[in-house]
Amino acid sequence: MIHRIPNNKQQLFDRWAPAYDTLFPSVFYQAIHQRLLEYVELPREAQVLDIGCGTGRLLDRLASQEPTLQATGLDFSAEMIRQARQRNRHRPRIIFIEGNATALPFAENQFDAVFNTLSFLHYDSPEQVFQQVSRVLRPNGRFYLVDITTGRQSESESAYIPVSPGGVRFYSPAARDRLGKQVGLNCLGHHHLLGSVLLTVFAK
Repeated sequence: MIHRIPNNKQQLFDRWAPAYDTLFPSVFYQAIHQRLLEYVELPREAQVLDIGCGTGRLLDRLASQEPTLQATGLDFSAEMIRQARQRNRHRPRIIFIEGNATALPFAENQFDAVFNTLSFLHYDSPEQVFQQVSRVLRPNGRFYLVDITTGRQSESESAYIPVSPGGVRFYSPAARDRLGKQVGLNCLGHHHLLGSVLLTVFAK
């Protein structure tokens, strides 16, 4: 039998979703989440958005630590959202919806914090994603961007690698700074979490 490779990333993640939490990437992501939360500061009764939430593990961890948190997870994979809803231990404080990071279905100034963990590399329109994040963040809100970075700290453009349908793009600290400045987000700092995985914290 010939197994066809999915022709786009949405199909790829839909296929991975049922077993995703037992795959190596999930274990790796959970280690990243643990390190990430060392840098996170949230107000009481925070409204939080996780873009590219996958099966919802980051929000599950956040809600366990923050008993007054209200959160929304968004992913373009319908199957990932289905898995996240099945695993949701924090209803109704956490909800999960299907959607696109380039057209967030939320009001302006709705969230105290936005998270994007190891999915920014897949976006074809990074400037549009940043614009949407800036739009939905409240004044003084934080954007926590976690992804693999390039080895060149000063390079202002992304590095494209065709390893999946549509390829992936890695961004240096300088490239992240540039994307933030274009939409009025100020970079508060860069923090290496694990290997080449870099957290960049922005403030509106």
